[in-house]
Amino acid sequence: MHTFPAFKSDLLQVALEQSFNAVMITNAERGGGGPVIVYCNAALCAMTGYSEAELLGQSPRMLQGPATDRAVLDRLRHCLEQGLFFEGAAINYRKNGEAYHLEWNISPVRDGAGEIRYFVSVQRDVSERVQADQERNLLAQALNASNDAILITDDTWTIVYANQACEALTGYARSELLGQSPMLLRSGMHEPGFYEALQACLLRGEGFRGTFINRHKNGSLYYAEQSIAALHNSAGKISHYVGVSKDITPQVQRETVLREQASRDKLTGLLNRHAGEYELQHCQMHALASGQGFGLILGDLDHFKRINDSWGHRTGDLVLKSVAAMLLQSVRSTDYVVRWGGEEFLVILPDVTLEMAQELAERIRSSVQGYSVPNAGHCSISLGVGVWQLGEAEESLLQRIDAALYASKERGRNRVTLAAQGGGAEARDTSGAARSDLHTLSTGRWLATDRGTQPHSPVLQT
Repeated sequence: MHTFPAFKSDLLQVALEQSFNAVMITNAERGGGGPVIVYCNAALCAMTGYSEAELLGQSPRMLQGPATDRAVLDRLRHCLEQGLFFEGAAINYRKNGEAYHLEWNISPVRDGAGEIRYFVSVQRDVSERVQADQERNLLAQALNASNDAILITDDTWTIVYANQACEALTGYARSELLGQSPMLLRSGMHEPGFYEALQACLLRGEGFRGTFINRHKNGSLYYAEQSIAALHNSAGKISHYVGVSKDITPQVQRETVLREQASRDKLTGLLNRHAGEYELQHCQMHALASGQGFGLILGDLDHFKRINDSWGHRTGDLVLKSVAAMLLQSVRSTDYVVRWGGEEFLVILPDVTLEMAQELAERIRSSVQGYSVPNAGHCSISLGVGVWQLGEAEESLLQRIDAALYASKERGRNRVTLAAQGGGAEARDTSGAARSDLHTLSTGRWLATDRGTQPHSPVLQT
């Protein structure tokens, strides 16, 4: 059995004794119980709980236990037999039976003849780091097990973490998200003020909650109910932002269908009166706030009762659906077409002039006149047209339009009548007959007449 020689340098002795890492030196005994400990520093004693006297002369196997990895020990034994450098990690046991994680390396020490005489082992207790890694892995597993999408960014809004639910929700792989900005998911469906409010809240360290309309990697839109909070470091500075999102797309789609069903006329697919009144109020509020007016066209099918009575309700329904389709094809995407009553239709036209509204009404009249009802022949529509006047209430505009429509009916139907400002109605024959005079109806009297013919009855003022 070799003994550890006296150190030639006091400095080396002091360095080993004061080393932060645990140091163990064993001999290179091959027979019997194998190498035994011939030196241990104070750090090794502190790590294992054994005194120097309890360690010297013992085999390092005294520190092993049930959880010590046998595969690591087999690799260690092979390195020692071959005189190779060893590095590994394992679980050892303290004197009190407590397990601890260590990382260690072993180097052979040769004499002048090249024979291995000792092995020097430098060890470090990494239990705290392993525990932190285990907790971090547990947290990662928990986050990945969450059904909600979780996205974490640093304080510069750069994505540093995304869980599996986030990958599924967005369509992007984690590797595609990391290092990117959450702006990658923006759909363009929100007003700029939405994101400005979000950023202002987070910069103040406040949380934000809202419904986001984001864009999936495949280009489709999805709705996410998302809460975002700022995380602070030990100095109180914002270090990260964490967002938790729940996919509510199916819920939004169901609500959209229900809203559509509640706001649509079942027969024609147009907005029903309730929804039309809502859009009309919205236009009214916008007009009052901006001063930009809007127009209305109110149309009523001529002799519709006769169609129902003569050809049945099935034919009447066909006429209503066909006229509704003509109206939808005639208007802009920003306009609203409403089934206002049985055979009555209202067209709401944001940001139009009276001339634009009149031109559209004439196109509608002409289209309907050109429509032939199977077995019943041609039909026609009478229309009243007007635009909002500064400060006017929507009820007043509707009354003027209704009076203009009534004037069209009184004038012989199949024509467009313009509602005059101040409560009257200006009637122009657009039926294609040989008429050229302009008629203005006000205070219940005709100011000019068509070829001297008086109307059957006065039209009420709007």
